[in-house]
Amino acid sequence: MAGVPLSIRKALTIAFFALALSGAAAQSPAPVAQADMRLADQAALKLALERNDLGGAATLARQIVARSEERFGKDSAELVNPLTNLGTVAYRSGDFVAAEAAYQRAVRLIDGALSGADRRLVRPLQGLGETWLAAGKPSEAAIVLKRAVDLSRNLDGLYNLEQLDLVDALIEALEGADRLTEAEREHQNAFRVVETAYGKKDLRLVEPLDRYARWYESVGRYATARGLHARALALAEELSPTRSVLGVPALRGLARTWLLEALYGPEVEPTAAGPEMGDGTELFAPNAGTGRLNNDGERALRFALAILDAQKPSDPVLRSETLVQLADWHLIAGNGSRANGFYADAWKALEASPEQRRWLESPRLLFYRAPATAASRLRPTDPTEYVARNVLFRVRVGRDGKVIEPTVESSDAPEAAQKSAAFALRRARYAPRLENGEPMESEGVPFRETMLVRIPKEKPAPPAPEVPHPAR
Repeated sequence: MAGVPLSIRKALTIAFFALALSGAAAQSPAPVAQADMRLADQAALKLALERNDLGGAATLARQIVARSEERFGKDSAELVNPLTNLGTVAYRSGDFVAAEAAYQRAVRLIDGALSGADRRLVRPLQGLGETWLAAGKPSEAAIVLKRAVDLSRNLDGLYNLEQLDLVDALIEALEGADRLTEAEREHQNAFRVVETAYGKKDLRLVEPLDRYARWYESVGRYATARGLHARALALAEELSPTRSVLGVPALRGLARTWLLEALYGPEVEPTAAGPEMGDGTELFAPNAGTGRLNNDGERALRFALAILDAQKPSDPVLRSETLVQLADWHLIAGNGSRANGFYADAWKALEASPEQRRWLESPRLLFYRAPATAASRLRPTDPTEYVARNVLFRVRVGRDGKVIEPTVESSDAPEAAQKSAAFALRRARYAPRLENGEPMESEGVPFRETMLVRIPKEKPAPPAPEVPHPAR
């Protein structure tokens, strides 16, 4: 998940928070007409952002900065919030260079004051971190986001709820920088924050438990994830017996962990390249416990479906998603006819909302085990000995979701790396695209793999031949 812009909701939070503080600053002793102009500009900027008029918002944000400079001077801390607004507008416009400049200037204006414990630092630090995340610089983002999180904890307490957006961004940065141990620690801290705020017996823990469990799923800790999903399910059943639908995400999570564990097994990442095992036809990992699906996963999905069927009024989207998950389960298990029946039911469930079917109209990757030398798996002792090379495939996906001989469209990787990637891709399994509820074959599905290729070591030049001394 790294290198992608965070949600607009976070950007709006930065903007509106700063706007409110800017309005307060404008009430300092100043000519009434000038103060009124700045307040009017701030109100207009807020309205432009709400309308997503980024061009107009940029003009207004620059105007507010110019008027603040004229009123307070170019080195005044009163510019922090106007500059933060300017950075937010640039961020939302995709101009990360301008956003970075505005946020950095805002930080510099007050950096070092009050021993760095100035609350006004939090928002520009957050904006700078999210800008670097969006620009594909997770390592740099992690530094400033960690500083913002620490500042929030110092100012408002170790367990303040306001830090959670900051922690979410920090986790994304740490994941992008491959600092998974630190990311796990921040996940633990984030959950401890909500557990401390709400107590251990509160329905508001259900969603954080789901988010926490999904993290463990993403790093192959399926048993730990299953424990968190089970806790969420117990809370929903105990505290909301009349709204059992609150337990549906936990039931779906339990099924997902059993599926992932059967497919991938206990993951042990290689530290060096090794040979690919198997003949390319097996689906379940050789070390995946029993090597087959646990029936408890299917039972959990059927229980979730029964809850949704009994709900009045029904939730067609959630019901369709659960039917699709059940269909995917049977497809992976090799029961195509049952899978197709559930796919048809899922399609029909959205009859009143056909626009919600769009995600089913393209193939979806369900299972793929990257080759040992893929960048997502290989952890070399010395990364400088390797270079990243890409392989772009075009894939034909059958009605049963199987990959039909992938074709290399372009690549800068050596032939051996291409063959290794193709071998792994042939074992992948997709959910087929649906057309009127029926599985259909798909042509030209793109797939990209990044391989790590060892850099050949230069051979030392042979020693120069000895020149014999002339005879004396």
